[in-house]
Order: sequence, then structure tokens, then C-alpha cells
Amino acid sequence: MSWLKEVIGTEKAIISMLHLQAMPGDPYYNKEKGIKWVVEKAREDLDALQEGGVDAIMFSNEYSLPYLTEVKRETVAAMGRIIGELQPYITVPYGVNVLWDPKASLDLAAAVDAKFIREIFTGVYASDFGLWNTCCGEVVRHQREIGAENVKLLFNIVPEAARYLADREIRQIAKSTVFNCRPDALCVSGLTAGSPTDMSTLRDVKAEVPDTVVLANTGCRKETIEGLLGIADGAVVATTFKYDGKFENQVDKNRVKEFMKIVKDFRGGN
Repeated sequence: MSWLKEVIGTEKAIISMLHLQAMPGDPYYNKEKGIKWVVEKAREDLDALQEGGVDAIMFSNEYSLPYLTEVKRETVAAMGRIIGELQPYITVPYGVNVLWDPKASLDLAAAVDAKFIREIFTGVYASDFGLWNTCCGEVVRHQREIGAENVKLLFNIVPEAARYLADREIRQIAKSTVFNCRPDALCVSGLTAGSPTDMSTLRDVKAEVPDTVVLANTGCRKETIEGLLGIADGAVVATTFKYDGKFENQVDKNRVKEFMKIVKDFRGGN
């Protein structure tokens, strides 16, 4: 039994992203509508996801485009305020993702009692955001310093909009990451949010590290989720839950229900 059962309540878990609207400090923040509007939109998505039946939720600053690899303090502060206001209404396990900054993600997780974070913890990449370097050792030491030892770390080993600088095959990356860094899960992604996770890559990663939780991280759809869950231990889902399946839209409860019915049937009714 994996930690998914203990923390989220089920194997083959579906973790839904909750994309927060642009916040203070973000280039596309709507100053006229203000932070209260951001909270209202987050509450609407939260209700739709929970009523639709997802197993867990991960809050992220998905609309903080273009992303930073060292996030500014105002972003963490705004996310803390939003999640804090939503806490009385959250009924499922939840995590956080402060794109693309693992230390900031841990700081936020510690402040809002999140159960897990997802980030880029390892590797050096050429990316749309410039040269992207990491230091997992520093992040894990920071985790211990702030008392966040129980926060599960979901390692994205196929970063969106980035390419590993070294010529390394995905099986090698998965094996060395598990040996050196002891991730709680490995996430396998497509090129961008909403882009399909490649099943052959997913299969290769799971075959190399069978004792580690492996998640399909992007582009999961109701037409493909059974096949993905036949390989992976669970999935992170976002774009397909939105109206018309478009990244920029809010969550459509009916799309969530349709998707989760397929998942629950696959799990034997759970």
C-alpha cells in the first residue's frame, strides 16, 4: 500500500489542481477586481471540484505567468491569505505548488497545513524561463528546518517547457532521483499544462522504480485516464475539468463528475 491511501484516502488517486487567478505582483493581476475577487473565483472552483468528487486538491499560482524560479514574497503571502480564507470549506486533503520554487512551496505548505507539494527539485534545464538550476539538498534541509518533515514531496522529473541539459534517458533520471533524493512521488508531464502525458514514458518510469509512487501529471482526459491509471499510481488533473477543456477557464462541475465516474468505476466503485 502506498502513502496515497494513508494521506489521500485511496489508491489510484486523482489530485485536482486549483489554479488561482493572477495575484498581487503578477503581471496580469486585475487591480480593479482586487484580491477579494481572486478569493471568490477560488471558492467557486473549490466547490465545483469537491462537489464533482475529486480525491484531493492542489492549489497553485498557475496564472502567475511568466513564471519565476525564485518566487517573490507577495505571491506566497497572497496564496496564504486565499487558502486561509478557504480552509473552513475544504473537505478533501490538499497540497500546494508555488511555481517554480520548492522552498516557497514548503513555506506555504507549513503555513496552511498542506499535506504535499509538487515542484522541480532536481536537475539542470534549458527552459522558457532561462537556465533552470536546482539543489535538492538545500530544499530538503529547509524542509527539516521549518518543521515540514511530514509534507510529501512530488518530484516533477519531466518539467514543462524545459529540457534536461545532460543527455540522460528518462529511466536513468528516475532511478538516480529515487536513489539520491528519496522522493515521495515522481510526476511525468507533457510539454505544457494540458499536454498529454506520454504513456510510453510513464511506463518506462514506473518499470524502473516500481516501489515509488508515479503520477501522470498533465493532459489526463476522460478518454485516456483508464489507460494512464493502468500504469500510474494516480494522476494530477486540471485542464480537462474546465469549461470546454480550456486552460484559461474555470472548473465545470459536470466535467469533473463525468471524469470521476470513470475513475471510480475503474477503481471498483470507490
